Amino acid sequence: VEIIEVSGALAVMGLGTWKLAQGQLTLGGLLVFLALIGKLYSPIRDLSRLGNSFYAASASAERIIELLDQRPQVVEAASARRTGRARGDVEFDGVSFRYPGTTRRALSGVSFRVAPGETLALVGASGAGKSTVAKLQLRFYDPDQGTVRLDGRDLRDLFLSDVRESVAVVLQETLVFHGTVRENIAYGRPEATEAEIVAAARAADAHDFIQLLPAGYDTMVGQSGRMLSGGQRQRLAIARAMIRDAPVLLLDEPTTGLDVQSGRRIMGPLRRLMAGRTTIVISHNLLTVSDATRIVVLDRGRVVESGSHDALLAHGGMYAGLRRLHAVTSPAQAGSSSQGSVLS
Repeated sequence: VEIIEVSGALAVMGLGTWKLAQGQLTLGGLLVFLALIGKLYSPIRDLSRLGNSFYAASASAERIIELLDQRPQVVEAASARRTGRARGDVEFDGVSFRYPGTTRRALSGVSFRVAPGETLALVGASGAGKSTVAKLQLRFYDPDQGTVRLDGRDLRDLFLSDVRESVAVVLQETLVFHGTVRENIAYGRPEATEAEIVAAARAADAHDFIQLLPAGYDTMVGQSGRMLSGGQRQRLAIARAMIRDAPVLLLDEPTTGLDVQSGRRIMGPLRRLMAGRTTIVISHNLLTVSDATRIVVLDRGRVVESGSHDALLAHGGMYAGLRRLHAVTSPAQAGSSSQGSVLS
């Protein structure tokens, strides 16, 4: 387009100069032609950009169509039954699972049971399959073999909405939405009253800092909660889980990414949240799982050890090795954290 524009201007100037020399054109007429040709190429440039915009929009439309054409990994059975309020008895019975498009199994023959009110801790190295357990419990996927049960019933025989309403989740990456503090807490149960929202915030040790915000519970927290600190975001997530009041609680690395002081501060609200619920804790921090009713150690998708904290230490297996490794690294980490806080 630029070459055509320059060529056109040169042609007009050349022909206009010749006409001017022949007396067939005045100098004013030549200047008018040059001004008009300058105006002519502006819409031509816009047309050239329109082609780029069209192709970019076509590519975006293809991605949107691909998203709309996606189908859920799981489907609700035609004979699915309502559960009502679940008791919270969770059982994995010989569960094996491989993610679509992969060759290695994420879980192989995993079995355990968590009774209502008990706490099960899942520990192991990264990639051992801990988070996969949470995804199967929420029925984001169905196991290739074995059964995941809630109150003795296969999840595949229950309504998806009932399965997911029975579980509250506090993740490592805190999900805080662009909205007010009140809306973020009430997301756990939209029909919650103002008194219930405040009560959940108090139980999560969040009410005090919320009161200090410019508009209190009506303060906008920004995209991904950028107006709040990491510990404040996590306490909002705990308040949301509390107001949900689900019988099953999944904690996936809830203290990861927080400094020592923030991590200690949310332990109190977490214990209040865990009280009386079936809790599955996924954690690399072995200090946070020692009080669990039972600890399951996963390695490459298999259960290699299971038992109480004291029993596993006495056994001297993988858990004891992880515990010794954690004891060696923790003082150095604590020292660096303390030094960082002093320096700041």
